[in-house]
Amino acid sequence: MADISFRGVNKIYPNGFQAVHDLDLAIDDGEFLVMVGPSGCGKSTTLRMLAGLEAISRGDLLIAGERVNDLHPRTRNIAMVFQSYALYPHKTVQGNIEFPLRMAKIPTAEVKRRALKVARMLELEPLLERKPALLSGGQRQRVAMARALVRDPVAFLMDEPLSNLDAKLRVQMRAEIAALQRRTGTTTVYVTHDQVEAMTMGDRVAVFNNGRLQQVATPQELFERPLNTFVAGFIGSPSMNLIDAHIDSSSDGLVLTLAGQRIELGSGLDSRFAPSGRLAGAVAQAGLRPEDVVDPHQAGEGQRIGGRVAMTELLGREQMVYLDLADGTRVVARLPAEQRLHRGEKIAIGIDPSRLYLFGEDGRALDGR
Repeated sequence: MADISFRGVNKIYPNGFQAVHDLDLAIDDGEFLVMVGPSGCGKSTTLRMLAGLEAISRGDLLIAGERVNDLHPRTRNIAMVFQSYALYPHKTVQGNIEFPLRMAKIPTAEVKRRALKVARMLELEPLLERKPALLSGGQRQRVAMARALVRDPVAFLMDEPLSNLDAKLRVQMRAEIAALQRRTGTTTVYVTHDQVEAMTMGDRVAVFNNGRLQQVATPQELFERPLNTFVAGFIGSPSMNLIDAHIDSSSDGLVLTLAGQRIELGSGLDSRFAPSGRLAGAVAQAGLRPEDVVDPHQAGEGQRIGGRVAMTELLGREQMVYLDLADGTRVVARLPAEQRLHRGEKIAIGIDPSRLYLFGEDGRALDGR
């Protein structure tokens, strides 16, 4: 096992395209770190540089304190699981698991012992004599992980390993991979575009966009304290509502203007914004998570905005309501399903100032940090 450190790492291709910009990221020994972001954000390129499959253009990559920029992938002692299982179809499960050890010229008795140990860990013993064609998708993925684990690597890398599985199996495999990492304690770097995977699996999550690291934090901190509008909009399902806004001072305190409607903030911002008076004129957007929308009957006077229902989605005991405000801005509210709402209906939603997120013109959060 080992800690991993990216220090000012860049990836620039021969055509001039820069996939990764000045990456500084430290991964602790034994940590499960998830890299998440939209397609083309640089997360897989970063993983491939760590594996040695992509050359680093500038900067340093350290594993266990040793600079490894110029080390061959095989000498880094890192195991990788790809989106495709890449199993040898003519070999049995046992043959696939043993293959990397046989290539390393490890004695046969040790090969058998280590392969059986990993097979037991991943509950593959009953399948050892089968070939990949006779396995389900989840079983093939476990074989791919066993083949990586059997090498006893210092780090375990996974590049979208669950994307080929159906939804139910993905949930099951998420839990299995997280439990496996806890048992082995191996430093693990996991790449995904699925923020649900990121939020449920990682000790910390690194959010990427356009080749730049936006924020790295625990899942809960990413959700509660996003550093900018990209992280705020990317983390959470449905994503946070981001609405053009402006704050002014009045004789009664601060007033927030959203889509032409005024919201009296009073002292509701004091828990996160201190001193809140500095916000006047500095706010460009307000963020409101769908689950933070307040029943208008419970909202204070002057803390409601109205709109027209564009559509609804009934999800058992709750409904997702898509509401068009006066200026055409669409917001999403997660509301109880008892009162069914219909397209074209005019409603008001309540806003609790203590649940608002505020962002400046540069997109960065205005929260006193």
